[in-house]
Amino acid sequence: MSTATEQLGPAPAGDESARLAALTGEIGLRVRRARQKRGLTRRQLAERSGISLRYLAQLEGGSANVSVAVLWKVAGSLGAGLVEFIPETADASTPAEPLEHLVRRLSPRERQWAYELLLRNLGGATDRKRGIALVGLRGAGKSTLGERLAAHYAAPFVRLGDVIAELGSMEVGELFSLGGQTLYRRLEHQALQHVIVGHERVVLEVGGSLVMQEMTHDLLLRSFTTVWIRATPEEHMQRVLRQGDLRPMAGNVGAAMDDLRAILDQREPRYRLADHVIDTSGRDEESCLRDLVRLGVDTLGEARAQAVI
Repeated sequence: MSTATEQLGPAPAGDESARLAALTGEIGLRVRRARQKRGLTRRQLAERSGISLRYLAQLEGGSANVSVAVLWKVAGSLGAGLVEFIPETADASTPAEPLEHLVRRLSPRERQWAYELLLRNLGGATDRKRGIALVGLRGAGKSTLGERLAAHYAAPFVRLGDVIAELGSMEVGELFSLGGQTLYRRLEHQALQHVIVGHERVVLEVGGSLVMQEMTHDLLLRSFTTVWIRATPEEHMQRVLRQGDLRPMAGNVGAAMDDLRAILDQREPRYRLADHVIDTSGRDEESCLRDLVRLGVDTLGEARAQAVI
């Protein structure tokens, strides 16, 4: 009996919608078979996963707009790996089964190590620096300085949070609500790999907490010239409030500042692993940018836009 998998090989131009329909149909078939194999009704799976019964019906019927985040949650509720529901394309020239069986025996950390090993040797990625990555808490000036640095060198400016949202097919806040920190951290690492493979030179802004994920932070340090954009707790708070974000004031000013200082104390040893530090406290934007531009010469090349005065 043929399945939708056999239809996923090369298709004529303009036939992408048919290939996508075949892919979603095969994913739905695999989800339904996995559910039935475990003796679950669709309603029971909906209750376990927190996914609506209507969406599950669409998913199993092959008509849902499948997102990685939702499929990951369904897989977890079935005690399965995400890869179990993703079909191989029919034009693969080498059988994938032995590799899949090997990967399934590895721990999550071993899988990540194996992925990065294959990436370096087969994916065209090397240990050379891809550009500048800015780390630090919100309010230090990462976005402002990063955008201007990228413009100076005519390089792309990428916010890792935007890549995470794209991979998860939803906003970061929704990702946390759906899958919690576990899902977010997994997508964060995948997003970083995506940037490394997809860009020869880039200015990257990463979330302030990335440094606390050792594996992801190590990959960042290997792949980019990293700069800690630093500021005092008071400067952080003032800048965030000027941006219109009143969440830090949810309790009271004193408690918010104590929390901020505690976060900085916890993360500072990891921030200090950066290649360079630029302290923006009490400094104007232009002087900070000049320092950052000097650091970008080795990895971003000669200036290709208007020079910083």
